[in-house]
Amino acid sequence: MVKRIVANIHTEDINRAEAFYKTVLGLEILMDHGWIATYGIENQKMNTQISFASEGGSGTPTPDLSIEVDDFEETLNRTKAAGFLIEYGPAVEPWGVKRFYTRDPFGKLLNILCHI
Repeated sequence: MVKRIVANIHTEDINRAEAFYKTVLGLEILMDHGWIATYGIENQKMNTQISFASEGGSGTPTPDLSIEVDDFEETLNRTKAAGFLIEYGPAVEPWGVKRFYTRDPFGKLLNILCHI
């Protein structure tokens, strides 16, 4: 039985992750060995999921990561305030989510969403 799935994003400068994953999304540094830093929320139970897609829906490119947030508007505002460009949305989709696309400091396409 799978306990956890972790996304690993290669970079030569792991400190750049803080600008988005801590400042914008509010994640904590759970582990830092110098060569790898893991961000998350301590003691929060999350579902284990992995998706395979031919597109991102509504004709958008397939995102590298989908990140569900509890306060969509606040996350959108922090994303803009931190200088990250919005590449799609915000949009309310027919499958019941509100979302926008942006890129993290490493160029990964992120689907930031909340269920409505």
